[in-house]
Amino acid sequence: MNAFFKRQLVDYVEYHRDPWNCAMHVFGILSLFLAAILPLSLWPVHALGAYTTMAPIMVLPVLVYWLLLDAALGTAILGAAVVLLSTAAMIVHYASPVTVWSITAVLIVIGVGFQVVGHRVFERRKPALVDHPTHLLLGPMFVMAKLFIALGFRHDLAAIIERVPPQSPRGPSRYVEEHQVEPLPHS
Repeated sequence: MNAFFKRQLVDYVEYHRDPWNCAMHVFGILSLFLAAILPLSLWPVHALGAYTTMAPIMVLPVLVYWLLLDAALGTAILGAAVVLLSTAAMIVHYASPVTVWSITAVLIVIGVGFQVVGHRVFERRKPALVDHPTHLLLGPMFVMAKLFIALGFRHDLAAIIERVPPQSPRGPSRYVEEHQVEPLPHS
């Protein structure tokens, strides 16, 4: 793990303390990644006698960036990217362009929805992306780091991610306050 990634991760964690927000990010990031590569998978490229699409070409620089930040996490993300690129290729192969664009639109709504709900409902804090646009590329690394920690790997990452003190209690929800029932007296 390089020092730049460590600093970025420490800052990112401040915006992602709630476990439900983190869970929402898993689904949101996967949806948004697939939404980003689906239309690019419609665009064929023939170069040096090989056939591909713009999707892997456009994903390659960010994969290199992730590998440079942390080789193990970057390699795991590369594996996930291969699965998602294959999924996009399969969708493009069997669906019309209109269907591909429709699926893309739905995935964007779902992905953004998960992110918004995670931050508004669970975290109750604006997304890190608002303050730090570079965190757009850090989300997948954070999600993969959480997976590695959950599987018992990367104690160095656990020391960074889990050392952040839990948020102060948020208090009861408005629903509880508005609908609180007085206890019955004991007879």
